Amino acid sequence: MHMTLEADYAVRIVDRLADGRKRDARSLSDETHVPPRFALKILRKLVAGGIVQSYKGAHGGYQLARPPENITLREVIEAVEGPYMISRCQQDAYCCDNTSCRFHEIYGEISRLVREKLDSYTFAALRPKV
Repeated sequence: MHMTLEADYAVRIVDRLADGRKRDARSLSDETHVPPRFALKILRKLVAGGIVQSYKGAHGGYQLARPPENITLREVIEAVEGPYMISRCQQDAYCCDNTSCRFHEIYGEISRLVREKLDSYTFAALRPKV
């Protein structure tokens, strides 16, 4: 099991923006080594998720919508991937044929633990100390 490339890229972009500077999409793409079209797609999701704010015009660009101490790793990952869950059986729309699924509770517990751990890391706490 691994994090998707899109989530990894989203984390890189938010981490770069955590320094407080506004950047255009091209600069973010170059600095994070995320392909430009993919960076724009991710930025749209981060804006929709209320994590990043976009500015139009000649002096436009992107910056965090909130202070980095108020943005968690989980929030960024879920902005591009949707709610974290270890198995599809955690989804409301999914229904397994086995009415007494032995794994449903186990997967639920693991998913909850991972979400709690991801919530414990903010982008301010992840910034290098200077």
